[in-house]
Amino acid sequence: MPSQLAVPRIRPIEGFAKAVGQCSVEEQASAYGKCVFRDYNNVFKDKCLTDFLRLKECVLAKAKKR
Repeated sequence: MPSQLAVPRIRPIEGFAKAVGQCSVEEQASAYGKCVFRDYNNVFKDKCLTDFLRLKECVLAKAKKR
């Protein structure tokens, strides 16, 4: 029988989704998505690297604040 004092477990993907959602508001996710969409038939590794790195830094910063 689970204890009533147990802290609800948060799945890692929920924290990730929340962090990405916060970065979407700050335009990093939008800029990365637009870069990929601009020429989606010709996507290759590191095509949108600068936008991806900005998004990555934002997500990591938001995830640490949890």
